[in-house]
Amino acid sequence: MSGFNTQAVHAGQHKDPHTGAVVPPIYQTSTFIQDGINVLRSGHEYSRGSNPTRDGFQDQLTALEGGASGFAFASGIAAEDALLRAVLEPGDHIILGADGYGGTNRLISKLHSKWGITSSAVDITSLDSVRAAVRPNTALLWVETPSNPLLGIADLAGWADIAREHGALLVVDNTFATPYLQRPLDFGAHAVVHSTTKYIGGHSDVLGGAVIVADHHFRGQTLAEAVGYQQFAGGAVAGPQDSYLAARGLKTLGLRMERHCASADTLARWLDAQPEVTRVYYPGLESHPGHELAARQQRGFGGIVSLALEDEAAARAFAQSMQYFQLSVSLGGVESLVCYPREMTHASLIGTPLEIPANLVRLSVGIEETEDLIADLQRGLAAARATRPVSTVREKALENA
Repeated sequence: MSGFNTQAVHAGQHKDPHTGAVVPPIYQTSTFIQDGINVLRSGHEYSRGSNPTRDGFQDQLTALEGGASGFAFASGIAAEDALLRAVLEPGDHIILGADGYGGTNRLISKLHSKWGITSSAVDITSLDSVRAAVRPNTALLWVETPSNPLLGIADLAGWADIAREHGALLVVDNTFATPYLQRPLDFGAHAVVHSTTKYIGGHSDVLGGAVIVADHHFRGQTLAEAVGYQQFAGGAVAGPQDSYLAARGLKTLGLRMERHCASADTLARWLDAQPEVTRVYYPGLESHPGHELAARQQRGFGGIVSLALEDEAAARAFAQSMQYFQLSVSLGGVESLVCYPREMTHASLIGTPLEIPANLVRLSVGIEETEDLIADLQRGLAAARATRPVSTVREKALENA
């Protein structure tokens, strides 16, 4: 089998047979001419059902994840919703990682709960907690690793074993790691979901999501049949322009991830030495509790670094005071971003046991020069120091003298 970067460039990206164009054309069309009633050219009838541009991207991502089939959607949440609707029945129970994207929790707890779906949140790093949460009606286990925003690491093989023991499905959100760093299907997962808006698109210019499934039967049909039908019948498909942009980004994913990982590691180690930072969350640090597991499961440790500052005021000042780390939701682009998860990406969890600490900040490390990013972080830490009373600053200075 070809290497990752070779597959990223060529899988699903067939050259135009008519002109020889190196880049496949964007099939910006809603419908396709038939040669007779239901006599379809190359199997295409209507772009909700299939479109050559979307099909090419789906094949490309499926190859990189090592899956049986892949499906592209209009957003990451649309992909998650389609998968849940495809495989669940009223009365089913989901085991959900306690540390994860707030939108996933909102989707399940606020929308799917109306259809009789229940869920339990668990510590993703504790297989005992996962086992203890299993019920007779547990149909699905859902985990992000590394998790968002606390960068926890789940034992994928262990989660897969529990899912198999109870006849349940294991779904892994692989958005943070990407298939370049980690392939959950290789560890026994049944399906992988992505917000392709993030690292796969890679340039903050496209919205999309994807589901990649293993060759697995569940409730009388293959996962490919179940998700494929939901994609067609539900209709939340990725358009051809978005599919083109995601496919273009995917071609350079391996190169970009190397840079993201290297820079994030440098910044995490620098931040870990700063007195204003009370904790750095990055699995590349040897002090991280999931470091050894991440080193076994992943090719690298990713481009996301979270950090805790002294208090909420310091975190807010830090997040709003930098030049290159621009304040925004989302992540995974070539530019660096800073996010205050408690009130931005995870605001729906405020007031629940899963709420994000008020002193936490998340960094998405881009591909800029690390020296420039460190200088920017110094600006942020200076702003954080300025929120403290003068007496406290003096006391800290004496402690560190």
